[in-house]
Amino acid sequence: MALSSGNSLLPTKPIQTHQSSLSTNPNSNSIRFVQRISAVHSADQPKNPIVSDKPPKPTSSVTAATANATATQSVTNNTVLKKWAIDSWKAKKALQLPEYPNKEEFESVLQTLDAFPPIVFAGEARNLEERLGEAAMGNAFLLQGGDCAESFKEFNANNIRDTFRIILQMGAVLMFGGQVPVIKVGRMAGQFAKPRSDPFEEKDGVKLPSYRGDNVNGDAFDLKSRTPDPQRLIRAYCQSAATLNLLRAFATGGYAAMQRITQWNLDFTEHSEQGDRLDSTSGLYYDCSAHMIWVGERTRQLDGAHVEFLRGVANPLGIKVSDKMDPTQLVKLIEILNPQNKAGRITIITRMGAENMRVKLPHLIRAVRGAGQIVTWVSDPMHGNTIKAPCGLKTRPFDSIRAEVTAFFDVHEQEGSHPGGVHLEMTGQNVTECIGGSNTVTFDDLSSRYHTHCDPRLNASQSLELAFIIAERLRKRRMGALRSLA
Repeated sequence: MALSSGNSLLPTKPIQTHQSSLSTNPNSNSIRFVQRISAVHSADQPKNPIVSDKPPKPTSSVTAATANATATQSVTNNTVLKKWAIDSWKAKKALQLPEYPNKEEFESVLQTLDAFPPIVFAGEARNLEERLGEAAMGNAFLLQGGDCAESFKEFNANNIRDTFRIILQMGAVLMFGGQVPVIKVGRMAGQFAKPRSDPFEEKDGVKLPSYRGDNVNGDAFDLKSRTPDPQRLIRAYCQSAATLNLLRAFATGGYAAMQRITQWNLDFTEHSEQGDRLDSTSGLYYDCSAHMIWVGERTRQLDGAHVEFLRGVANPLGIKVSDKMDPTQLVKLIEILNPQNKAGRITIITRMGAENMRVKLPHLIRAVRGAGQIVTWVSDPMHGNTIKAPCGLKTRPFDSIRAEVTAFFDVHEQEGSHPGGVHLEMTGQNVTECIGGSNTVTFDDLSSRYHTHCDPRLNASQSLELAFIIAERLRKRRMGALRSLA
């Protein structure tokens, strides 16, 4: 979900692995090429050289086409892209899709979902894209957060309210401390499916399908739970719709009003394709299961089905990027997904760890700048800092998370580019899943309130502490910009 300055609430999530019905825009008979805008980044040379590695080779890009050409194909870095069609994704290899044993039941569920109303509206997605375009230009800051994976078991109004409240509080800290408009986006109302490196999990000689999220299968280690069940898709839809309904009520019913900030009483201050639909107003297709969707390391193949699907829908898109991303490949991927170079269309979510961030991110920034591409740069300081505690649980040290955020801001200051936002896995609950922070969660504390169904999350106190750190960095950046103008 996303919370705009008007306190309207919108959900976002990654592209789901169960999408099976895709659509295209019948009015789009050609792909239009436009001159790239290169004034998004500072024209000044970087303050410091890249730490290591050779700079990427210049990447060629198509900047114009003949005015009277009716193109049915686009050429991007020697990659020929055919016109997007309702079934073009079927010709591509689709990874991370669950195998449903009962195909007839699966098809029946898809037909049921196809008859349901959309969860979100196209106009909301367009508004979010415009706001993200402001972040790309350095005129706003994106705060994106929520569960690693929503679950059926923990679905209740209090949990939804608490996560919404901590996002509001963090947004207030960033807005007043950093003196910048904040775009509040949640990993809520549809954040279920999780990709897996291994399709199977083995325990004590028993091998079962991996847990892929509550909309696919269950987390209990038995054959019945781990067998993909298409009926879970309907339950996930209903839970997403109910979650968004409650969030909209909170946002529009007065709960989100700034006058209530003193009543957001967390302890921190005391202690320190079934979704794919045609929009009749624009003639474009939107994935109406969410406002913003994204692809990650396992699903962003240039010739894959996920990228093929994404390039045909008009939602704002996210690309998860680790230290393994080749700069040239990133430029190609952006060109495929955003051939018109529209501000707000692409958000690059970097997740590398602090040291890798300082080494690898400059190459990516320079490659994207060299291609004249407009993107919103966002830091995900969570995924690159996961470790295993002595007790065997996964955790994330708060100091490592803070260090990666610091590195993110340092690199953008060095490169003269805009740090556009942060993407966090967090909750409004007082969990003990990430170690450290001002209240000092230790390894010994982890098992006391470790509730996540997937990856460890920042608790409310740690989330607000990080918000104050980011706000101070935004304030210093703003003051530096003002001094340069004086």
